[in-house]
Amino acid sequence: MLDLDPLLVTLGMFLSMLALLAMGAPLTWALLTVGTGSAYFLWGPAGLELMANSAFSAMDNFLLVALPMFIFMGLMLQRSGITDDLFEMINKLMGGVPGGLGMGTVIVCAIIAALAGVSGAATVSLGIIALPAMLKRGYDKKLVTGTIMAGGALGFLIPPSVLMIVYAFLARESVGKLFAAGLMPGLMLAGIYMLYIFLFAVKNPEKAPSIPLAERVNGLDKIKALKALILPGLLIGTVLGFIVGGITSPSEASAVGAAGSILCAAIYRTLNIKMLKEVLMSTTQLMGMLIWITVAAVFFSKVYIGLGAGSLLTELVEDSNLSPYWVIIAMLVTYFVLGMFLDDFAIVFITVPLFVPIVQELGFDTVWFAVLFIISMQTAYLTPPFGYNLFYMRSVAPPSITIYDLYKSVVPFIILQVIGLGLVVAYPQIALWLPGVIFG
Repeated sequence: MLDLDPLLVTLGMFLSMLALLAMGAPLTWALLTVGTGSAYFLWGPAGLELMANSAFSAMDNFLLVALPMFIFMGLMLQRSGITDDLFEMINKLMGGVPGGLGMGTVIVCAIIAALAGVSGAATVSLGIIALPAMLKRGYDKKLVTGTIMAGGALGFLIPPSVLMIVYAFLARESVGKLFAAGLMPGLMLAGIYMLYIFLFAVKNPEKAPSIPLAERVNGLDKIKALKALILPGLLIGTVLGFIVGGITSPSEASAVGAAGSILCAAIYRTLNIKMLKEVLMSTTQLMGMLIWITVAAVFFSKVYIGLGAGSLLTELVEDSNLSPYWVIIAMLVTYFVLGMFLDDFAIVFITVPLFVPIVQELGFDTVWFAVLFIISMQTAYLTPPFGYNLFYMRSVAPPSITIYDLYKSVVPFIILQVIGLGLVVAYPQIALWLPGVIFG
C-alpha cells in the first residue's frame, strides 16, 4: 500500500468525481471509476477484491428488501386514483378559506409522502392534478409551483421514507426510531408552509383566491368527502403501526404495504394487468438505479474509510476547539452544497461513514442528526441549479411556466425550510420527543 495522506486522497477523490460529473459522466460511473481506480492505485489487485467483498456485504442486508416494496406501494397508489380523490376532498373542505387550495395541497402532499416514501411521487401527482386546477382558479403560478415542490419534498421526512431506510442501514440505527423522529418535524414544516400560504393569501387575495360561493359545499357534503381518507389512512396506520409497534420488521411491514396498495387499487377498480406491469417495470428501473448508485458509492466511500480518513477527520475536529454546534452547522452546510449537485442516495453513502462517528464523538444524538440530514436533503431538492423537484415540476408544468419561474418560486420555501431546520437544531426535542415516548 502506498503511504499517502488519507485526507489528501479523500480530497483528490472528491475533486476527481466532480471533474467527471462536470464532463457529463453519469453519477454512478463517476463514483465507480474514482472508487475502483483509487483502490487499484493504492492496493493493487487486492484492492479490487476488497471492493467486491465490500459491495457484496453491503447488499447482504435484509433491511434493503423494504426499498422496492415501498417504491412499489407508492407507484401503485399513485396510479390507483387515490390522489385524485384526496385533492377533490381538500377542494371541498378548504376551498372557502383564503389560500385554502394551497394549504390543502400541502396536506395532500403530506399524505402522499406517507403513502409513497419518495419525493417525486407527490410532486408529479399534484403537478398533474392540482397545478392546472389552481391556475384555473387564479392562483399565482409561483405560489402554486413552490407549494407543490415544497410539499412533495416532505416525502423525505414523513415516514415511511425510503431515504431514512438507507440512512438507518448505513448508520446502524433503528428504522422505527427514525420514522418516529421524522414525523413531528415533518408535520411542523407542513404547518409552517400552510401558515405562509394563509398569510400570503390574506395579503394578496387576488393571487390566492377562495373558490366562488356557488362551488362551496355544505357541512354534510364535507363530512362525506372525508371518506377519501379511509383507505390511505388505514394503509398508513397499518404500515407504521406494525413498524413502530414492533409487530414486524420494516422489511416485513413494507410487504404489508405493497399488498395493501394492490388491494386499494382493486377497490378503486383501477387494477389491471397493464397497470401492474407498468408499476413493476417502474419499480425495477428505480431499484436498478438505486442499487448501482449504492454499489458505486460503497466503492467510493470504502477507500477513504479504509485509509482511516474518518478517524483523522474526527481527530481534526477535536483538535480544532470548535464549538460542537458549529461542527454540526458545517456538516449541514456541506449537505446543502452537495445536494445542489449530487443525488441524495450518493450523498448519504459518501458522507454518513464520515460524519456519524464525529456526531457520536461530540456527544450528540445520532437520531437527531439523522433528522437534520433529511431536512437538509429536503432543502437541497428545491435548490437551483439542480434540485430534483425543480425538474420533476418542469416535466409536468405547462410551457407558460419557465424554469426561471420555478427557480423564483422555491426561494420563500427554501427560507421556510431553513427556519424549520434551525428550530430542530435549537430544540432537538422536536425530533426526539416522539421516539422517547414510543421507545423509552
